[in-house]
Amino acid sequence: MTASSTRRTTAAHSRLAAVGAIAVAGALMLTGCGDQTKDTGSDSKTATAAAPLADKLPQSIRDKGVIKVGADIAYAPVEFKDSSGKVVGIDPDIAAAMGKQLGVDFQFENGTFDTLITGLRSKRYDVAMSAMTDSKERQEGIDPDTGKKVGEGVDFVDYFTAGVSIYTKKGDDQGIKTWSDLCGKKIVLQRGTTSENLAKAEAKKCPANKKMSIEAFDNDQQAQTRLRAGGADAGSSDFPVAAYAVKTSGGGKDFQLVGEQVEAAPYGIAVAKNQTQLRDALKAALDAVIKNGEYEKILKKWGVTDGAVQEATINAGGK
Repeated sequence: MTASSTRRTTAAHSRLAAVGAIAVAGALMLTGCGDQTKDTGSDSKTATAAAPLADKLPQSIRDKGVIKVGADIAYAPVEFKDSSGKVVGIDPDIAAAMGKQLGVDFQFENGTFDTLITGLRSKRYDVAMSAMTDSKERQEGIDPDTGKKVGEGVDFVDYFTAGVSIYTKKGDDQGIKTWSDLCGKKIVLQRGTTSENLAKAEAKKCPANKKMSIEAFDNDQQAQTRLRAGGADAGSSDFPVAAYAVKTSGGGKDFQLVGEQVEAAPYGIAVAKNQTQLRDALKAALDAVIKNGEYEKILKKWGVTDGAVQEATINAGGK
């Protein structure tokens, strides 16, 4: 979620185990004698081939075999539950590809978006991956509303680029094309996102006789429901999410995009400041899936290739 301070798999992955050294066993059969111990060197090479970047992870995570991911799993197509209840989307697919490189499962756990960094701080999650925009405020632990420091901040491994869009009921844009057109209107959006930050900033510019009304919800689906029911004039969310809602809600009959997307910025996987080894392992895994072509296939699958990055970066947002 593009929160000016914002943005949002269960990836099933089994590690392959090597079995014995066939060549050595054959040699022993020929000679009728020899060392009967297992060829651990062959085992190690096979495991490395299966998960070539496993040794880059902190030992504690390697031992668990799981990276716990905090996410707001209601942000299609970035992450959401399909009709069977399975967690799917852009983030889960990218995480699963990274998991193959690292030899671990990325286990997504649901939470409201504006509590994910707090959950990271309390060690409920190892990372947060939830269309979260990499911003200076988040990196430094600054509250965007007050400008005050509220935490130690996080590091980001950036993996995608997206802007923020406005959408309205289909056939009823009410002349809304830009953020300034929202003065005198009511907008619905998700709490803690860049959309909310942009709306608050624009509301301060509105004349006294044309105040903007902002209604924030725990998740984007609630905001869409309010707009669909006629309880607002417009909604806003990250471009991939807004575009997906326009395409799918009511079979494409509920909403339409208006104007251009703004505030293009990177999505980042948030990692605690003191977890530099984990951060660097994630970067290496992301670079590997970009290089081997899996990343491009995933973005094509979800129709979001315009947001592709050429390489993973750390803390590139807000520069």
